[in-house]
Amino acid sequence: MAEMGIGYFGDERLRKNGALFVERVSERQDVCMRGLADNRSEQVRLRRFLHNEAVTVEEMVAHRAMLAGAAASGRHVLAIQDTSEIHYQAQSGRKQRLGAVGNGSDVGLFIHPVLAVDAEGQECLGLVDAQVWRRTKGKAKDYRSVAIEDKESYRWLRGGEQAKAVLGEAAMVTVMDDREGDIYEKWARLPDARTQLLSRASQDRNLADGGKLFAALAALPEADRYTFELAARPGKRGARTAVMAVRFAPVRIRRPLHCSDAAAPAEIELVAIEVRELDAPAGEEPVLWRLLTTHRVESVAQALAAIGWYRQRWHIEQLFRTLKRQGLHIEQSVIEDGAALEKLAVIALIGAAITMQPVLARAAAGRSPPADGDETAAATAPGRRVFDDAQIEVLDSLQKKLQGRTLKQQNPHPTGTLAWAGWTIARLGGWTGYASDKSAGPITMRDGLQRFNAIVEGYYLARNVCPS
Repeated sequence: MAEMGIGYFGDERLRKNGALFVERVSERQDVCMRGLADNRSEQVRLRRFLHNEAVTVEEMVAHRAMLAGAAASGRHVLAIQDTSEIHYQAQSGRKQRLGAVGNGSDVGLFIHPVLAVDAEGQECLGLVDAQVWRRTKGKAKDYRSVAIEDKESYRWLRGGEQAKAVLGEAAMVTVMDDREGDIYEKWARLPDARTQLLSRASQDRNLADGGKLFAALAALPEADRYTFELAARPGKRGARTAVMAVRFAPVRIRRPLHCSDAAAPAEIELVAIEVRELDAPAGEEPVLWRLLTTHRVESVAQALAAIGWYRQRWHIEQLFRTLKRQGLHIEQSVIEDGAALEKLAVIALIGAAITMQPVLARAAAGRSPPADGDETAAATAPGRRVFDDAQIEVLDSLQKKLQGRTLKQQNPHPTGTLAWAGWTIARLGGWTGYASDKSAGPITMRDGLQRFNAIVEGYYLARNVCPS
C-alpha cells in the first residue's frame, strides 16, 4: 500500500520494518504476528520492532500526522478526539507491565486518538495525534487542586494543541469531542483566529448572570425543527425517524470553583445549542444533545451546520470499532509486554485510520453528486493515498467482475480515486453495490481488504514478482 511509512528513524532497517508492519496490518486487517508475517524470519523482525527502545510512539504518530497535515491544506478540518480502553484482563496472567483500566481492577491501557475529517466533504484525512498510556497510579487525594498539566484529563488539551500545530495549513480547525472534553481550561486556552471548539456539555455549568446552563437552554424559544434517521442500537433502541427541536443562544459561563488555572478568565462567552427529540417512542429515552461551541451561531443555518459537524463525531466511534472486536481484534494480541502493546496499539490505530479513508471517501462522494461537473474533494481524492500502483491496476481489473449490467450497479466514481477504490473493496466485502444498501462500513471494508489482499498476492504470483 502507498504511504505506509511510520517514522524517520535513523536506522534504515527500522524504517523498513515499520513500513512492513503498517502495510501488513492495513492489508490483512489483523494484528496477530502469525497472520502478519509470511515466515518465521518476518515474525522475528516484527517482534523486534515492537520491543526496540529506539521505536517510539511519538515518532510513529508524528509521521502519520505530517501526511494528514499535508492533506488538510486549505480545508475546514474537524479534529475529532476521544478516549478508549484496551482490555487485556482475559490474558492478565501472561501480560506484564500494564495498568488498570476504568473499573480499577482489569488490566489494559488507554488510547486517545485525534482523527482529522474534512468538515464539508467528510473525507478522512488521517491521524493527527495519538496518546497511549498505562494507568499505574490512583488519583491524588487533592486531585481537584492538581494542575491540569498533571491530570489525565490534560489529554484533551494536548490533543487540541497537537491538532493546531499539525493542521497549520488548514483554513480552519474545529477541535471536537464528547462530554469528557468539556473542560474550562480547554475553553480558555485553545481557541484562536483559526481554531474553534465544539463539545457536548458535560455538566450544568453556572452562568455569569447567576443562572444554570441547562435551565437557560430549556427556556429558550424553539428556533427550528428537523428530522433525521436515528440508527438502531441493538439491545438499546430501534431505528426510527427522530424529530428534533433546536434552540440556541450565546451564554457566558463562569469559571468553576475548582479550576486549576488561576490565570483562566472569570467568564468565557460561548454559544450553547440544545437539540431535543420530540415524541420519542414510549419506553425509549429521547435524544438530547447540549452543545457548546466557540463558533459564531447567529442563524438557524449556522446552528444546523454545527449540529452536523457534531454528528460526525461518530467517525471516531467507527475508528474504535475497526480497532477492536469487529475489526483488528487488538484486544486479542498475545504480545506480553506493556510497552510493546502501546506501540502495537498505535500501529493498529494507523491501520484502522487507513481503513477509514476509503470508507468515508466512498460514502462522501456518493452523498451529494457534484453539480455542473464541479467535483468535490472527496470525489477526487487519489486512490494512491492508500493503494500503490500495482494495487490500483488490480482494482481496475476487478471492475468488470464487480459491476452489474444496470447503471445502479456501476462504479459511479472517477477511475483511480479513493472513492472508486472504496466502492470496489466494499463490493469484495459483500456490499451489493446499490446505494440503498447502507452496509458498506468499516467491517465490510475490513472483509473486502482481506479478500483484496489475497487477490493481490495471486497477482504477484502470476507475474512472478515479489511485492517490495
